[in-house]
Amino acid sequence: SPACKDLVAATRDRKLNTFIQVSVVHPAENILTRYSSTEIVEGTRDPLFLTGVTFPPEYPIYEETKIKLTVYDVKDKSQDTVRTSVLPDHKEPRADVGRSFLGCATFRVGDLVKSKEQQLTLTLRTSDGGKAVGTIEVNLVKMGELEDGETDHITTDPQDQKCALVRECTATEGISGKDNLPSLNAVLKNPICKLYRFPTSDNKWMRIREQMAETTLSFHVPKELINLHIKEDMRRNQELKDLGELAPHWDNMRKSVIAHCDQMLSMYQDTLAELGKHTGSSFKSSCSKGEKTLEFIPINLHLQRMHVHSPRLKDALYDVITVGAPAAHFQGFKNGGLRKLLSKFEAERRNTGYQCIYYSPENTAKAKEVLSNINHLQPLISSHADLLLSSASQRSPDSLKNSLKMLSEKTELFVHAFKDQLVRSALLALYTARPGCVLKKPAVPRNSAEEGGDSQHQDHPSQIKRQDSIPHHSEYDEEEWDRVWANVAKSLNCVIAMVDRLLEKDNINNIKEDQNDPSAADCKVLHTGGDWYEQLYPLVITLKDCMGEVVTRAKQSMAFVLLQELACGLPQCLMLTLRRDIVFSQALAGLVCGFIIKLHTGLHDQGFLQQLHTVGLLVQYEGLLSTYSEEAGMLEDMAVGISDLQKVMFKVIEAKSEDFLPIITGRRENYIIEVQLPAKMFELLPQEIKGGKLLRMYPVLFNVGINEQQTLAERFGDTTLQENINQENLELLKEYYKLFTEKMPPDCLPHFQEQNDLKGLLENLHQNIQAKRRKNVEIMWLAATICRKLNGVRFTCCKSAKDRTSMSVTLEQCSILRDEHQLHKDFFIRALDCMRREGCRIENVLKNVKCRKYAFNMIQLMAFPKYYRPPEGTYGKADT
Repeated sequence: SPACKDLVAATRDRKLNTFIQVSVVHPAENILTRYSSTEIVEGTRDPLFLTGVTFPPEYPIYEETKIKLTVYDVKDKSQDTVRTSVLPDHKEPRADVGRSFLGCATFRVGDLVKSKEQQLTLTLRTSDGGKAVGTIEVNLVKMGELEDGETDHITTDPQDQKCALVRECTATEGISGKDNLPSLNAVLKNPICKLYRFPTSDNKWMRIREQMAETTLSFHVPKELINLHIKEDMRRNQELKDLGELAPHWDNMRKSVIAHCDQMLSMYQDTLAELGKHTGSSFKSSCSKGEKTLEFIPINLHLQRMHVHSPRLKDALYDVITVGAPAAHFQGFKNGGLRKLLSKFEAERRNTGYQCIYYSPENTAKAKEVLSNINHLQPLISSHADLLLSSASQRSPDSLKNSLKMLSEKTELFVHAFKDQLVRSALLALYTARPGCVLKKPAVPRNSAEEGGDSQHQDHPSQIKRQDSIPHHSEYDEEEWDRVWANVAKSLNCVIAMVDRLLEKDNINNIKEDQNDPSAADCKVLHTGGDWYEQLYPLVITLKDCMGEVVTRAKQSMAFVLLQELACGLPQCLMLTLRRDIVFSQALAGLVCGFIIKLHTGLHDQGFLQQLHTVGLLVQYEGLLSTYSEEAGMLEDMAVGISDLQKVMFKVIEAKSEDFLPIITGRRENYIIEVQLPAKMFELLPQEIKGGKLLRMYPVLFNVGINEQQTLAERFGDTTLQENINQENLELLKEYYKLFTEKMPPDCLPHFQEQNDLKGLLENLHQNIQAKRRKNVEIMWLAATICRKLNGVRFTCCKSAKDRTSMSVTLEQCSILRDEHQLHKDFFIRALDCMRREGCRIENVLKNVKCRKYAFNMIQLMAFPKYYRPPEGTYGKADT
């Protein structure tokens, strides 16, 4: 962390605006490599720089490595392009670019490490090594003690004399030391670290490490999702083919639907194949947002972290996930986004007339759920029935009881799956769509079922209660369906009765065995053992047959409902599903990243873990999109994508290998994300989470447009989209807060907050949303504060998460330093400029567009709220 004194200016009366450029001279090559720069300090000959220099552990720096510090005087910040463009190493920039050389100094890393108090004072000289033009002071900064006793400072490795200013950048410092690394390293890559020191209001120094990392989940989650979409769509296409014989009108409709579905399926397969070829960077740059092959990948997804070490306060971590708004850029926004397209499509589908039968979105969702339940339960029941027979052949009473219990539970669930009125109405509709409207009678061996049922009532009155617990759907008008459906329950009751009878006989035999000759008892055992299997086998086969008949009919009826949904809206229906899949994929990748990071940072916070499994996790998205032109369409996509995350559940499991990447299962609108933790970390979790309890997500989105396009929307356009989204999500946030207060003890809020504080913030947010003021950024500040106080995950999004997002996260970081860590009020703007000029976010711009300039111009910035404007010289023409 450097400082200069007594700098000499070219002219006596000139006030200096200085910055230091840091270059590294590697001992082997003897080549000068430009590494980083400090911020510009204005109007002083004794500048104190707030920006430090960090070297990641993999950077090749040794005791023999030399560091060259070059001090420049900036004459015109708007022309200072030296540090805002990528220049070849060891090339000196032109002299006419708005700044002049003052002097330089060089030191060995080993000298700094071994120096007293780890501080060096060097003389700055002109480049010919002659005239002294001032001094420069270099300090080594510690980032506070870690829990495992290590400190973050330059350390010397005796083997290779390698030094590192910062420890592993991906570690979650101060949480659980090195234990976090394997599972976090699996998802976080290419970290960038920046170091600052800022004065506090009581004139102490606080130290800040700012970190940014991309994530492998940017590609992993979309690939897993597309794979699941392919499996789900193949299953649906097969179900349509299995509908059986249909009248010509319906048959032609089915052929058309299957042709379109196959076409869409091959498109998903091609996309997955293309993503499989992708190597290299694990993030999608803002320049690639319109690329067809990458449309499922989130734009510019990164973790932005600030680690604060204050003199008197506990070390603190603040995380924000930054990502481009989830939207279908390749498909475009000519006709709006998902919010508008879905409601328009639904209105048109109601009026399709004679061509097909209209089923509401709720009914089609129900049909998908019934099909999913069938596909899940049928194999389970079948395997439990086989286990029952296996127990019978081994003549094991305990095993028989357990197998029967599992079989009964799953069969009851199976029967309940058809309790819906939709199945009955769909069977009628399908009946009318058959050629000649004739259905075959069910091939159910009813006699055995009835006989079993009769004997059950005669011999075992205690079984009546069990039988009644399985619904028979006697209220259905269709006798055919009623009979088929009831036979499953009847045949199960036959199995139950037979097992009870066998166990009763076995009990009597055991009593007799004590009185009779042992050898005679052995013969009896062998005889009845054979009987168990023989007597149960036909009843189990009957159960499977009855179930097969129900499955065939129910599957066909539900597939017929899906046929109507698809036929009513070809091809828009499939295009909307694709668009929704694309947007959801981008949103889910960000959410999974946010959840994993939050879980790691909260592993030792029992209050947070209790909140996670009793209430769920609040996920707050801050949107900076305007409601004008294309961005209105992006906002409509984003609103639907984030809302769809409500249906995602998380589960934490113990990792069984070194692969810590999450596992995704389920189907559209019903996904489960299994997050893997190493055994040591898994043990820290409460029993409920370890037991596999599903964890709910509560996503909320608040949007405030801040750019010049929002000015146009406010004056000449329409802002109701933003108002409606904010109002709807306020209600969701209030609902989460209500759940939180009902289920959690008051002392579970983090230490510096009170319940009344949250109530006041929510009321304030409500008033600000109602006020409908222009560019009311207070909404975003309040929502972010509430999110942090409720242990939530924070997201910040604009079109590409590069420019407006950078302004917002740096403002949030400095506001936290001011409000929670006593940053000196006179240094607020300087700290903000430091982070924007030399922090992680300008590096993010460089990663995306190969240029260190935010993509704003002067006219645009005039429309921005005051604190969202970057420092002079850091913006200009750049592709976005």
